[in-house]
Amino acid sequence: MSASSTPQLSKGQGISTLGFIGLGVMGEPMCGHLARRSGIPVLAHDLRPEPLERLAASGVKAASMQQIAASCDLILLSLPDGKAVAAVVGQLEPNLRAGQCVVDTSTSSVELTRQIGARLTEKGILYADAPVARTREAASRGELSIMVGATDDTFARVRPILETMGTDVTHCGPIGCGQVVKILNNMLVFQHCGALAEAIAIGRRNGVPADVLLPTMAMGSGDSFVLRNHGTKSMLPGTFPERAFSTRYAMKDLSYALEMAEASGLDMAAAKLTMERLKQADAAGYGDQYHPVVLKVIDPQ
Repeated sequence: MSASSTPQLSKGQGISTLGFIGLGVMGEPMCGHLARRSGIPVLAHDLRPEPLERLAASGVKAASMQQIAASCDLILLSLPDGKAVAAVVGQLEPNLRAGQCVVDTSTSSVELTRQIGARLTEKGILYADAPVARTREAASRGELSIMVGATDDTFARVRPILETMGTDVTHCGPIGCGQVVKILNNMLVFQHCGALAEAIAIGRRNGVPADVLLPTMAMGSGDSFVLRNHGTKSMLPGTFPERAFSTRYAMKDLSYALEMAEASGLDMAAAKLTMERLKQADAAGYGDQYHPVVLKVIDPQ
């Protein structure tokens, strides 16, 4: 969906003001698309003034969390982790009223998500978990994949809002199911990065450099999104920037997958090995770098 093809939403849908809390790497472009494409006023909050200053050009107005809770019909969260989500919801909750809707686009634990959802639902406040996938470049283009956990009625209410930021908005089931899908998606990405790093290491030591190995595998059945993006754009040039999806963020998300596995009575050996490698990368000083930096642990140069 392009910006030009996104219809402006009608205030007649019962949404006169939108709120957005958390303007980080993903949240800032998401909020910008929301403001430009929805046709609805947007109030936003972040601990840093810089993203709010940039978003002012799109019509976004800075506000406190209390103002957002009191004024906005639908409030979106884009926060670093479940701990931050719990803290922000705790600050919003005293000022929320029945009929409002809270949508968490962060990646949080399934258990926490369902606890918050149950608590707000008891008060007549709608809740949806809607974590986002794809890259920060996709966020800047408004082409995210968004996985939603919500009731059918709540999904119908939030879907047009989410479609201002993403091209693929999927209803995965009741509250918490969006988080399940997102967490498992990320688990596969982290495991695939580890497997790709192993292939690069073996290739290097057997006469095939990565700049030959990766494009050749991309023409065969070993091709994948991870190979073409994490491999070709990061591992191949050895570029692991900060302010991307860091090793510590990967550890956080993978811990949610392992938490689900344990609660389900499953022993996920591959996921545990992936976590050990991420921990090794963090211990080696790569915690703030883009998570494919695990290559440096698997294949030290």
